[in-house]
Amino acid sequence: MAERIPRVPAREQDPKVRARNFDEVCYGYNMEEALKEASRCLNCKNPRCVGACPVGIDIPGFIAKVAVGDVQGAAEVIAHDSSLPAVCGRVCPQETQCEGSCVLGVKFEPVSIGKLERFVADNSSASVETEKSNGHKVAVIGSGPAGLACASDLAKWGYDVTIFEALHKAGGVLEYGIPEFRLPKETVLKREIEEVTRLGVKIETDVIVGRTVTIDELMDREGFEAVFVGTGAGLPKFMGIPGENLCGVFSANEFLTRNNLMKAFREDYLTPIHAGKKVCVVGGGNVAMDAARTALRLGAEVHIVYRRTESELPARREEVHHAVEEGIIFDMLTNPVEILGDDKGWVRAIRCIKMELGEPDESGRRSPVPVPGSEFEIETETVIMALGTSPNPLIAKTTEGLEQTRRGCLVADEQGATTRPGIFAGGDAVSGAATVILAMGAGRKAAKAIDDYLKAKA
Repeated sequence: MAERIPRVPAREQDPKVRARNFDEVCYGYNMEEALKEASRCLNCKNPRCVGACPVGIDIPGFIAKVAVGDVQGAAEVIAHDSSLPAVCGRVCPQETQCEGSCVLGVKFEPVSIGKLERFVADNSSASVETEKSNGHKVAVIGSGPAGLACASDLAKWGYDVTIFEALHKAGGVLEYGIPEFRLPKETVLKREIEEVTRLGVKIETDVIVGRTVTIDELMDREGFEAVFVGTGAGLPKFMGIPGENLCGVFSANEFLTRNNLMKAFREDYLTPIHAGKKVCVVGGGNVAMDAARTALRLGAEVHIVYRRTESELPARREEVHHAVEEGIIFDMLTNPVEILGDDKGWVRAIRCIKMELGEPDESGRRSPVPVPGSEFEIETETVIMALGTSPNPLIAKTTEGLEQTRRGCLVADEQGATTRPGIFAGGDAVSGAATVILAMGAGRKAAKAIDDYLKAKA
């Protein structure tokens, strides 16, 4: 029976080898492995995995196609709901979404939905039909996952869509935030973005909306009838402790952007970054794992400093597992109180205090409490703060009628409608820092809301 077949593991680079290169860690499935894993799916009548997918992919439908070797058919099933399958198959937190809801996972290991999605995306190219032009123009601000998902759906429905991107490459956090060893840019991300442009979506880079052009100018002068704001959350947070202004202190955003977008990890690029021999990364999410594993590949001994226990790390289990395999040192129940510098203004150590878990906080996790008298130092040359991000306030400040929350997020309803008619928003710009797939789901909802809004106006 299907449930008796063990989950098919995905082949990976040896940890000792991959810890010194930026090649992709996971090799993914071949055809034989994909067929075997797809045969494990129970094809449930009430597939809970679909309900747990933020973009609503027909998961049993595409897996059934894989099970009979119809990879192209599987790609077309996925393409109905997702414009970034190769990305999602690599970076989605499947264990808390589709795979976490898999019925098979109640008694056995769940179906490896993410690895199957990646296999399909890497081995096929779905042809998507678009409706004829309806003559309406929509602007999308930001080319990250929310913007790409919104633009894709609108283009399929016949809209004239232009994406405006502030940086010189499209992709948003997919391009600058996720390391090469998790998401190859030229062979994976570039191909998926090209699929979006094949739908007719235009992408203009180096356009900072709010500086280069305002939303009002886009609507009043350039004829865009609706705007979607998918600018993400790129404003880094710090702890506010002494020493954060020392040389050698980075936000994870800066560290990863310089490595990904400016190729600081490559010797043939003239944009190097100094990591030093010892690095401390503060935080426990996916971004912290990405920063730590990047620093490791640059030759450093790396510590992750986290104020709770390993079981409470918010990062994907796979990323934590890979970090441990590669030799990242985890200093759990530890919190920085000061960054110490030398007489030249460079980081020399980080002073920490031990923590213990107290009562649960609003999130349900037990709150970390300092242990008096437990301060100690960790020698380090670099400190990377991976404590989350908030939206850049530029759009709200330059667009009349857009309200923000106290956290700096744009106010929008569940469909993405903001406080100003004709302007919609979604993803991290509304929710704060979250996942790629949640941003895509928000982008899709907003696309439907824009479609309804413009049809009602006609």
